[in-house]
Amino acid sequence: MALRNNVTGTPNLTSKLISAGDKVSNITSILLTNTHASDAVVVDLFIDSNTLGTFYIIKNVTLPHGTSIVLDNNLKFDNSTNGFDLYIKVGSSSSTLDVLIKNN
Repeated sequence: MALRNNVTGTPNLTSKLISAGDKVSNITSILLTNTHASDAVVVDLFIDSNTLGTFYIIKNVTLPHGTSIVLDNNLKFDNSTNGFDLYIKVGSSSSTLDVLIKNN
């Protein structure tokens, strides 16, 4: 199964990709692709729980125009109802990127 998201900086810089309770905990990879016509995008990817806090997977990573990054090492986290949400944050309101999340 794959989850696809088109992320833009407008109207919010932070977007929820997966909500707690979605039971998407066996993630095998996350592909982030900068789709902006000319600019680099700065990206944070993190999990957050109201009771346990925020934990960054990547922070302040710059993806130049037309590049991608694949995250495929140890991406499992508790996504049960009492677990974590997965968020992405971009550094600018003009940022655009595609996110492809693969899970088993």
